[in-house]
Amino acid sequence: MDSLQECLDSLQAQTLKPHIVVVENGSTDGSLEFVQSRYPEVEVVIHQKNQGFAGGVNAGIRRALEAKVEFVALFNNDAVADKQWLESLVAALQQSADIGIVTSKILDMEQARLDSTGDFYTTWGLPYPRGRGEPVSDRYDHDLEIFAASGGASLYRTQLFADIGLFDENFFAYYEDVDLSFRAQLAGWKVRYAPEAIVLHHIGATSSKIKGFHTYQTMKNLPMLFWKNVPLGLMPTILPRFTLVYGSFFISAAGRHQLRYALKGAGYSLLLLPKKLAQRWHIQHTRKVPTSYIRSLLYYDLPPNADRLRTLRTRWWKLRGKTI
Repeated sequence: MDSLQECLDSLQAQTLKPHIVVVENGSTDGSLEFVQSRYPEVEVVIHQKNQGFAGGVNAGIRRALEAKVEFVALFNNDAVADKQWLESLVAALQQSADIGIVTSKILDMEQARLDSTGDFYTTWGLPYPRGRGEPVSDRYDHDLEIFAASGGASLYRTQLFADIGLFDENFFAYYEDVDLSFRAQLAGWKVRYAPEAIVLHHIGATSSKIKGFHTYQTMKNLPMLFWKNVPLGLMPTILPRFTLVYGSFFISAAGRHQLRYALKGAGYSLLLLPKKLAQRWHIQHTRKVPTSYIRSLLYYDLPPNADRLRTLRTRWWKLRGKTI
């Protein structure tokens, strides 16, 4: 409850005052009663069942669309915002009409390490948060064009949702924010990073408590992200690499005694494939940017912290008689 209180207090202390909507996502820890008694001015949307991150934020976005507001910000309940966080995001979003999403500079609670300065998609079919685990610095503070925004602390134009739809609730949690940003990029919207918008985050405070959750969601969601969004012209580059890496994840999961979660996630992703291919048809046939533009946004390597995958890649290239 302490994290939730810190979160709401930081939002109420913003220099640009927001209308706050809490989506009560089927929790059983007394959060609903706490918010209703401690913050009676906060609007609450109640779900009887946990609908995941995607389902939770969609409920809040629908309220914003109903209210016909211009912007809607998403914010994790285990995060704390600097008092000028929202004002900084709005200023960045208003710089150009084609900017649809602006994300924050997210730090750990000790303000010692970065959590994210925007997300990127690699030529190996893997998204990653830029800067994660690095010491806090201004290294990325002048590199404002990013591929994707973290759903945990970002500002969106409501027009963007009217254009490309809401978060894909089949993702439940993990990569649904990258999926939305990918769709936005394909539709011609820009995604930006505002280093002045500072957020502190209790990293992994929720998902780390559930055994196998990360493995299941990763194995389910990575193929959906790929099949929905990657343009046909990029398939020869990304598909072989993604297949190799995805296969290696089963071996890794087995080593962590989580193979059943990996198989369950992959199996469910396969069941959803026809639906995702239908969505792909619409996404690709309505996209407004050329493949070359998406290619220019990709990160041409494995994620920076993927040391084990780099070892696997080296062995793979050696078997093929090639260098990296």
